[in-house]
Amino acid sequence: MDEENKITAEIINCAIKVHASLGPGLLESAYQQCLFYELKKSGLDVEKEKPLPVTYKEVKLDCGYRLDLVVEKKVIVELKSVETISNIHLAQMITYLKLSKCKLGLLINFNVNQLVKGVKRVINDR
Repeated sequence: MDEENKITAEIINCAIKVHASLGPGLLESAYQQCLFYELKKSGLDVEKEKPLPVTYKEVKLDCGYRLDLVVEKKVIVELKSVETISNIHLAQMITYLKLSKCKLGLLINFNVNQLVKGVKRVINDR
């Protein structure tokens, strides 16, 4: 998990840069584009809007789920611009982690005055 910890530290650092520049109140898509740019600029491998199929037994379903960002094929980043991160956002992230077999995810809510108050780390311990 050490590698994932280093990756998440860099993701949070890049997110803080974006938030410091743009502030709260924009759409998630604006933050996604800017964070994607910052992560790429920092040298990380980043996928945007990565499709996430659902497999039920031997049936593979393309349900249209997309991960906001996947960094270094290890960390899922889901971006929000909401009043507060709710249990449904957390449940969604846990499901994404299980389906993708990633160990770690970051829920980042940009609609806060200080970004550190909007970051939630989620671990897939299964």
